[in-house]
Amino acid sequence: MGILGKIFTWWDGATIGTSLFSSRNGSKVGEDHQGNVYFEGGKDVHGNPRRWVIYNGANDASRVPPEWHGWLHGTIEGTPESNLPPARIWEVDYTPNLTGTDEAYRPSGALEKGGVRQAATGDYEAWTPDAQ
Repeated sequence: MGILGKIFTWWDGATIGTSLFSSRNGSKVGEDHQGNVYFEGGKDVHGNPRRWVIYNGANDASRVPPEWHGWLHGTIEGTPESNLPPARIWEVDYTPNLTGTDEAYRPSGALEKGGVRQAATGDYEAWTPDAQ
C-alpha cells in the first residue's frame, strides 16, 4: 500500500495517525497468531486501562480471537497467553467471516447459484381460498 493509502484508508490496516498514536501513547502488550498487535495505554473515563488492536490486514472485528476479545474488554487482567488453558485437540482453526465474498454459503435456489430451486415433493399441497 502506498503512502496515500496509509494516509487516507482506515479499512485496510492502520493509518499513519493510528500508528503514531499507538507508538507514542501505548505500549505493545502482545500479538496473536494472525499477526494482530494489541496495545494498552492511558485510562478511560471510568479509570479502566484503554486497550486497542491494530489489525494485520483488513479491519474486521471477527479476526480477533476470543481470548484477546476478553482482554480488550477487560474481563481478564493479564495477557491471554498467561490465562488460557492448553488447546484441545477438537478445537478448529480460525476461519474468517465469509459473508459478502464468493466463498459465502449460498443455498440452492439463490440467485448467485442460478436461481433454480428443487421441485416440490408430493407431500406439499398449496393453499387455496376454496380449500376446506
